[in-house]
Amino acid sequence: MTTTDRSDALVERLFSAALGALELYSIYLGGELGLYAALAEHGPLTAGELADRTGIAPRYAREWLEQQAVAGLLNLAPGSGERRYLLAPDHARVLLHADDLSHVAPFAHMLAGIGGVLPQVVQAYRTGGGVPYESYGTAFRHGQGRINRPAFTHELPTSWLAALPDVAERINGADRPRIADVGCGQGWSSLALARAFPNAWVDGIDADAASIEDARRHAAEAGLDGRLRFRCEDAAELADGPYDLIVILEALHDMARPVDALRAARAALADGGAVLVVDERVAEEFTAPGDEVERMMYGWSVTHCLPSQLAEPGSAALGTVLRSSTLRRLAEEAGYSRVQILDVDNDFFRLYRLNP
Repeated sequence: MTTTDRSDALVERLFSAALGALELYSIYLGGELGLYAALAEHGPLTAGELADRTGIAPRYAREWLEQQAVAGLLNLAPGSGERRYLLAPDHARVLLHADDLSHVAPFAHMLAGIGGVLPQVVQAYRTGGGVPYESYGTAFRHGQGRINRPAFTHELPTSWLAALPDVAERINGADRPRIADVGCGQGWSSLALARAFPNAWVDGIDADAASIEDARRHAAEAGLDGRLRFRCEDAAELADGPYDLIVILEALHDMARPVDALRAARAALADGGAVLVVDERVAEEFTAPGDEVERMMYGWSVTHCLPSQLAEPGSAALGTVLRSSTLRRLAEEAGYSRVQILDVDNDFFRLYRLNP
């Protein structure tokens, strides 16, 4: 490939990236303003009807609907007269239905959160400092919680726990087993564990106070707050064991003191218990150029994960790209005798079982 060919290819790639980013921002608007929900419940709708249903200005309703149709996200309803727009069921799975495994619309909220703090990220690069997690705002917090919600709701209680058959058997056979969900975020994983083990008591732990408030609300709405407790505390200070199972899902790479967190988890385990760590399924070694998963994880890392980690003094600053060799090293430093990569097929996550 010539230099000109490479330039042309990069031009096309960046054009596509800009197009995708703009469409994700339009998806953010559709989610925040309840536009997709209104179309799903009441559609097909005209621009005026959508404006009335959602309380937005008619001119904005018309422009957003036209953009969504041009982008192929909404369909035009057949018939003559004023244009009506509809949200097809297969697209509703992606854009609206929060528990569906195809629901990736929360990427839009994550990008909106990052966009709001980019000047702070620029300054952090210059100073070597960081950008606190809470600075990324409600948009990023909800986006991060919701993007993982489908996997936590469907895969955690099935294929992920099935990879720990002895632990599941132990919990099912106990009178009052205890589980800790470390780095629980908005609590979707904690709710899934409580549903999977009706006899278990689950403690959700996270250092972000706003996430803990979200988790408590979700547990109350689900009627599970009796067996669920949520605490705002540092993972490295985990106490109140012993626990039959401790899970750290999509959170270890973000912890400022990952070795201390793993060490605290080991100390809080009951005899015969295990720690389940779920983190990014990145390549075993750095390779450039990388595949799309690797590109995405580095994208999150340079704009969010690393800056938020470096906001804490003495941070390990792992970034998003947590390779299995790094996890094994962290576990060894924390005193674990065995790290097993579990045979679970997933495009984005790699599962590890840690035993003392």
